[in-house]
Amino acid sequence: MTKFKTWDGLELNYRVWEGDGVTVVLQHGVVADTNANWMGTGVVQALQAAGHTVVSLDARGHGRSDKPHDAARYSWAAMAKDVSALYDELGFDRVVQVGYSMGGVISLLVAAADDRVTKLAVGGIGSGVLDCGGVDRRVIDIDDLRTAMHGDGAGASQVAMMFRILADAISADRTAIEAVATGLDDEPITTLAGVTVPTLVLAGAADPFAAEPERLAAALPDGTLAVVPGDHLMAVIEPAFHAALVNFVKS
Repeated sequence: MTKFKTWDGLELNYRVWEGDGVTVVLQHGVVADTNANWMGTGVVQALQAAGHTVVSLDARGHGRSDKPHDAARYSWAAMAKDVSALYDELGFDRVVQVGYSMGGVISLLVAAADDRVTKLAVGGIGSGVLDCGGVDRRVIDIDDLRTAMHGDGAGASQVAMMFRILADAISADRTAIEAVATGLDDEPITTLAGVTVPTLVLAGAADPFAAEPERLAAALPDGTLAVVPGDHLMAVIEPAFHAALVNFVKS
């Protein structure tokens, strides 16, 4: 585990597993971190077994990265710039970018702006990107997520409380996550035309956050779709998820 100073001075944590193959950079979902989203689910192990160099970034506000409680330190654009800053830090000129949930939206923005991305895989998102600009507000409202992270979470929906339970399970800083939710309360995706690299959309069949993934794949200039078993939390542990990702990276 190593830290670097990103573009606005925050120190972000990342981890590298060296290999001889393609470099794959992972960006996790909201509340989660490298361990919860990628190590504990077997994704890192599957990519390592295929020989790839794997890099995972703890997003600002998450994991072992700095966690300011000021919502102004969080935006979709800021978090996308963090990923590109990591490329700079490690001297990468070609990467496969992979993101899940919040990290999927961030990764779409990175791929649209940074030509070092040669392939992109996004999971845990679907038509919400097209209809809501990123987070599917038909499934969870940002205010509801903030409520779940504040105090005892009283009044939050069952869906929002799922993220509260995850936050408590991994000892996340709930005040920082509340600030993240506040800062990300915008619609970052207005067009997918800039995402020209081959892109895999990975969706759990029972994941409400990845509804109508075929629409997202069709909207991408070079998109393909793989549907695997599982809901938002469980799809990423499925062997079918790992296999689809590994096959896409090496293809």
